[in-house]
Amino acid sequence: MIMDRNTRYCLVVFCVVLLCVIPSSGDETDTSNSLLKFKESLTNANMLSDWKEPVANLCSPIWIGCVCTHGVLTGLRLEGMGLGGKIDIESLSNLSSFTSLSVMNNSFSGPFPSDLNKLQKLRSLYLANNKFNGEIPDKAFSGLKGMRRVVLGNNEFAGNIPMSLLQLPRLVDLQLQSNQFEGEIPDFWQENLTVNFSYNKLEGSIPATLRSQNASSFYGNKLCGMPLDICKPKKLTWKIGLIIAVAVGIALAAIIIFFLIFSRRIKPLKYQKSIDKSHREDPLSSQSGAFKNSEHGKLQFVRNNIQRFELEELLRASAEVLGSGSFGSSYKAVLFSGQTYVVRRFRQMSNVGKEDFQEHMRKLGRLSHPNLLPLVAFYHRKEEKLLIADFAENGSLASHLHSKRGPNQPGLDWPTRLRIIKGVSRGLAYLYEELPTLSLPHGHLKSSNVLLDSTFEPLLADYALVPVINKDHAQKFMVAYKSPESSQNDRVTRKTDVWSLGILILELLTGKFPANYLKQGKGPSADLATWVNSVVREEWTGEVFDKDMNLARRGEGQMLRLLKIGMCCCDWDVDKRWDLKEAVEKIEELKEKDSDDDFSSYASEVDMYSSRTMTDDDFSFSKA
Repeated sequence: MIMDRNTRYCLVVFCVVLLCVIPSSGDETDTSNSLLKFKESLTNANMLSDWKEPVANLCSPIWIGCVCTHGVLTGLRLEGMGLGGKIDIESLSNLSSFTSLSVMNNSFSGPFPSDLNKLQKLRSLYLANNKFNGEIPDKAFSGLKGMRRVVLGNNEFAGNIPMSLLQLPRLVDLQLQSNQFEGEIPDFWQENLTVNFSYNKLEGSIPATLRSQNASSFYGNKLCGMPLDICKPKKLTWKIGLIIAVAVGIALAAIIIFFLIFSRRIKPLKYQKSIDKSHREDPLSSQSGAFKNSEHGKLQFVRNNIQRFELEELLRASAEVLGSGSFGSSYKAVLFSGQTYVVRRFRQMSNVGKEDFQEHMRKLGRLSHPNLLPLVAFYHRKEEKLLIADFAENGSLASHLHSKRGPNQPGLDWPTRLRIIKGVSRGLAYLYEELPTLSLPHGHLKSSNVLLDSTFEPLLADYALVPVINKDHAQKFMVAYKSPESSQNDRVTRKTDVWSLGILILELLTGKFPANYLKQGKGPSADLATWVNSVVREEWTGEVFDKDMNLARRGEGQMLRLLKIGMCCCDWDVDKRWDLKEAVEKIEELKEKDSDDDFSSYASEVDMYSSRTMTDDDFSFSKA
């Protein structure tokens, strides 16, 4: 075949590009050698036991923590693995496409990696929630022109904020909170930059370029200037001082005269608001007008191991709206002491009297389990109530499953999801044990009510509220009342929460949201269960699993087991549905990995279960 000149040229260019894009086996070997050298510098690296030769595919889930883009290693995400030791930057510098490093929520200590600038293409650095200490060299970030995110919060770094951060033109996220940085804040100039310098030892005036930041980003320091208080002049001339003294004296005399004249006529206010000179933006009282203009009562604390605070302090706290759901609004409140809580407002809690409500809240306050979000305090008014609980740093499971993520923010992997569902089942089992008289120990179990702490340990929220929620509101919005038995027979049982657990398991594995949860009033959320059963019944494929889990065949056997557990938990027939004890036992048996033989046997089990359980008659209700 004769090719013209243009055709030959295009063919040559195509071949060159193809050779550049497809990594060679030699490149794969060099990369694996660099990673294995990096692993040698770590301690307690049990979770990286599969990092070893020979290398099949660095981008497979076997090499846990490896982040790949188009088949090329671009970063490491080694979070919450208990790792320690040294971060060997030298070994990572051999990786030509390395742009992201995250070792958050581990046990690293010692100084900041001094040779970080050897990673010339680095864009994201996450070292938060470790025990790094000491001063960061002033030139630590020199030359890293592509750096966008520097997250160093909750360590023990000290000294001045390194000036080389000012040399990063693309910086958009800088988190240095909860360290021991001192001195003044440099004049950051980058556009669209978000910062957090809270709870350090910083002092002086906040740079003009940062005055549009949220005030909470500067709490816990000796700082002044917008968005905090105006800085006071360091020195006053004697003339200005004299004028101020005279003005203060006149004002004081006027106040005394006014008090003497009207004190007998005016009855003192029982709850007088103090004027706080260090007022912060967006206080909770401005978000909650009903509480602002009413007579304030006292918070009722149900835990003794915390520092107490008054309702006034809570209402004056900086408030960030977290969301507005079917029960009411949620706020993140940061007190002046630095304590952070979530405040929930409920308007549909007039189902019981004040004494019964208080007794039920005290009962919830006595509950204590690693997988329950602890209730801290409550406030009772006839019109609405406040429930105050701890703040979970990583938000809800729903936000991680369904929110849009950036290119360098991978989804929850299979080991993390397995750990989450185990924690959920343990927390639910504890509720069943401690609340034996309740038909619905939880009643509202769904992914948005599974919160994640700093180590992604799950915390159940909004539990055991059925006795105090107005019945018509509960039947309209609560998850338990969307179960088949509630929809068909207008009843709930001790197995209803198990049904909610089953739907949650399917949501966790598939990454799909149970759309019928959005429907007001009674109605089954069988769309997700129906879809799963139809896929499994027709012919088993991996399509049922969420791709963000980084699927690996060595883990699919265990995923299939969990899928079967979920299907058994949300069986429409209450008599056939597993009870919670059996479900928890089966979940506890799950592991992160399994053998190929187990995979085949579990797939057969799921196929058999699907063909036995979901017949055409089972879909009759959803079709009606």
